[in-house]
Amino acid sequence: MGSGWNDQRKKLDALLRRDGYDILIVEHSDRLARFGVRYIAALLKRNGLKLEVVNTADNQRDELMQDLVAIVTSFAARLYGQRRAKRKTEAIVKELQDAAS
Repeated sequence: MGSGWNDQRKKLDALLRRDGYDILIVEHSDRLARFGVRYIAALLKRNGLKLEVVNTADNQRDELMQDLVAIVTSFAARLYGQRRAKRKTEAIVKELQDAAS
């Protein structure tokens, strides 16, 4: 559930803490995490669990390009959000100054 970018995923957190399974199956590795899937697999293995990825990428180049696009998109959204927050703050300050006049 959720994106591989988001680290606030309650259902995944609950699943990783739960007992009673031997294999964690994911459709695509990037749905589990964009980066560091091998570390997650190593930690699961250390705890006696196996990570099974159903759809592995046929073409590593395509996978890298998708990751690059995802990174750029994520950072662009963050920058846009910061600019929007700054404009909102400036608008509030202007309204307060206008109201005080």
